[in-house]
Order: sequence, then structure tokens, then C-alpha cells
Amino acid sequence: MTKLRLINRKQLKEKGITFSNPYLMELENKGEFPKRIRQGKRFVSWDEGEVDAFLEGRKAARGA
Repeated sequence: MTKLRLINRKQLKEKGITFSNPYLMELENKGEFPKRIRQGKRFVSWDEGEVDAFLEGRKAARGA
């Protein structure tokens, strides 16, 4: 079993994901971006492995 690593919004931006929050939520609802993990009323995070897979998919889609 791999260890789950969670990243926050700032870390998403460091990975180059600078989408607005409403757009991220739209992508999540359409199943096009990993769903956030709610850790409290005002704190969410994402599974880093899922985010990396999303980025790899985008990279593959452009033919790189």
C-alpha cells in the first residue's frame, strides 16, 4: 500500500495548477480533476498521486 500524501491549494499552485476555485470545482464535479478531501470546515486538500496522474494525462493528451 502506498502512503497517501495530501497537498493543499498552495501546493497545487506550485505544481502549476492555477485554476480558479470555481473552475476547479466544476472540473471535480465533471470527474475531470481529482476530488478534494475535506479535512475541516475551511480546509481541503487533494491526493498528490491523483493530481500527478491528472498532470501526466494532460501531458500525454498534448502528445508530449
